[in-house]
Amino acid sequence: MAVILINPNSTELMTQNALAAARVAAPDVEFDGWTSLKGPASIEGPEDGATAVPPLLDLVRMADNGGADAIIIACFDDTGLVEAQKIARCPVIGIGQASFVMASLFGGKAGVVTTVPEAVPVIQGNIAMHGLDHVVGQVIASGVQVLAIDHEPGVAAQGFIVAVDDLDADVDTIILGCAGTVSILNAVRAAVDKRVIDGVWAAARLCRALP
Repeated sequence: MAVILINPNSTELMTQNALAAARVAAPDVEFDGWTSLKGPASIEGPEDGATAVPPLLDLVRMADNGGADAIIIACFDDTGLVEAQKIARCPVIGIGQASFVMASLFGGKAGVVTTVPEAVPVIQGNIAMHGLDHVVGQVIASGVQVLAIDHEPGVAAQGFIVAVDDLDADVDTIILGCAGTVSILNAVRAAVDKRVIDGVWAAARLCRALP
């Protein structure tokens, strides 16, 4: 199976980190990583997302025409996901979407810790669109900027760890809400006594279930 992971922002380091994480999560899948060089440097809310969609869809068409078996959109806001699914013949998976589905498979309650406050309503809307707001009931912002996760992973991890305390006590699964959090996943897992997942891992694992 050949899967194209597309980062809709223009930061190549984030693409490479997400690609490496996907390959670890599903080593039997052939992943390639593409960066949307015409996209914004990071996506932190609806305005950045709107800017990112047109060049992202160009890459989706290219991947689909090139024979990809599946496409992953590596932005937790699921930027352009609905539009991409309409134009691609292969399955298109958003990492936000994948994490919500995976949390529902684990059962219990889930909550999202994301980056900046601007991302919260976007993610809440996506959860509701997928009909999973009864599972993923909370979305909170850590205040950590997207690009800071790769540049200062230690500081970023601490910001996410502190934010976890703001989730309801009965949350069973904590979802890290940014593609960049692959860099801090292990640090957060080591500090938190609950299940912690991220969207790149979830999307890569779901690819293995595709025909």
